[in-house]
Amino acid sequence: MGKIIAVCISEKRGTQKKQVESIELKPEHGIVGDAHAGNWHRQVSLLSFEKIDEFRKRGADIDFGAFGENIVCEGFDLRTLPVGTRFQIGDALLELTQIGKACHSHCEIYKTMGDCIMPREGVFTIVLKGGTVKPGDEIEMIPPSDDRPFTAAVITLSDRASKGIYEDKSGPVIREMLEEDGYQVIEQMVLPDGRNRLETELMRLSDQRQVNVIFTTGGTGFSERDLTPEATKAVCDREVPGIGEALRNYSMQFTPNAMLSRQTAGIRKRTLIVNLPGSPKACSEDLEFLLGPLKHGVGILRGTVSE
Repeated sequence: MGKIIAVCISEKRGTQKKQVESIELKPEHGIVGDAHAGNWHRQVSLLSFEKIDEFRKRGADIDFGAFGENIVCEGFDLRTLPVGTRFQIGDALLELTQIGKACHSHCEIYKTMGDCIMPREGVFTIVLKGGTVKPGDEIEMIPPSDDRPFTAAVITLSDRASKGIYEDKSGPVIREMLEEDGYQVIEQMVLPDGRNRLETELMRLSDQRQVNVIFTTGGTGFSERDLTPEATKAVCDREVPGIGEALRNYSMQFTPNAMLSRQTAGIRKRTLIVNLPGSPKACSEDLEFLLGPLKHGVGILRGTVSE
């Protein structure tokens, strides 16, 4: 159990949040009257009072809401909690969706102190059940259920598709097959070929959103811009070469060109990253072969399945 210390909102984006007497949480929206509310995965932000207090002791004269947090609570080291953790506050129920965030432009706190704790200590949630929240309310942490659906993200690599010249057909095929198999696909995107953008997204999805498995499609061939395997290897802690080997071997029954695929797989923290080919047909064939054994490995990574 923990306790709510302060609640804060800002009516306009780009302005500092201010303390209010109470906030009204609304499902699929966030906080009524807050500029960051909406149907997305970062509806309500939380920050630990203990972390704010530590920062103040370094000489920072800051009010609650200065870091952009909606809820200040004590009793939890928020950044150590797994995505999927829930928080019960009276009738309201929040679910943790992201740990920390990227800081693209340094705030006034960073400019003054040379540091800001929100990018590494703040967490983000969605509202599952609505209700009124105010300082002094108790907050109960509910660990994620072992039988919750696996989460997935799908990334298509294509210069032409990213410019709208060519329709992405592989990404939707992968998403449909994953959802039919019980996965919750939380993000799908199209990126240009190459490494930089892909590496950034793979790290964000693994570290902040803690996605169970990320599938890429495209960029596994011989063209100069086909660098998906290189990006995957660069961000992974451990390789899983057996997946790429097995998929190539399986695909050989359909076309001898499968031997030219450079697709690979690897693990970053507790996220499995799997490269699939660029064609919708090849993606469908690979997933039909892969999805069965894959859940065992993903379950081991998540800690809900034993070896």
